[in-house]
Amino acid sequence: MHGPATSLSTSVSAWLLVLLCAVSGAYCLRRAGRAGGGPAAGEAAMGFGMALMAVPLRLGGDWQAPVLGAVFCAAALHAVWLLRGGPHHAHHLVGSLTMVYMALAAGTGAGAAPGSAGHAHGQGAGLPLLTGLLLLYYAGYVVLGGARLVTVGAAGAGGAPAGPAEVIRACRLAMGIGMLAMLLTM
Repeated sequence: MHGPATSLSTSVSAWLLVLLCAVSGAYCLRRAGRAGGGPAAGEAAMGFGMALMAVPLRLGGDWQAPVLGAVFCAAALHAVWLLRGGPHHAHHLVGSLTMVYMALAAGTGAGAAPGSAGHAHGQGAGLPLLTGLLLLYYAGYVVLGGARLVTVGAAGAGGAPAGPAEVIRACRLAMGIGMLAMLLTM
């Protein structure tokens, strides 16, 4: 998604992904403020980090990949800490490590011409096997999350507005779709 020669449709889809991730991050941040932190704070950091990583422009040098890599390494350590409470936090660890992987791939410019400053997205960067496994994981996560959201929505289809649990599921689904889209562009 990054690079100087992007089409209008690629730029529009990239900015829509930025918006989707930023809105999900903002909602999680608002939720974290009310709940006093917890998992919502980690989800907010993930949403904002994904939004920043999806920006289709090079913003002043090569600072983005190392900074994002460090942020998501810290998020991965936090996710390891959360695993003390049970395996249901494993998805946060996978997500954080995936973002570290994408930041590293973007920072190395793998697949770019030698000496060029091109970002890795859309240039075949990363390890194909690892990228493929992550694509399978997130495709499954999105399908399962979507099925759960539809099931919950069908159970309460009496015209009642979506409650906080449904919005949280929708945010998680949106971030899963965003992660899938970023992996597809590697």
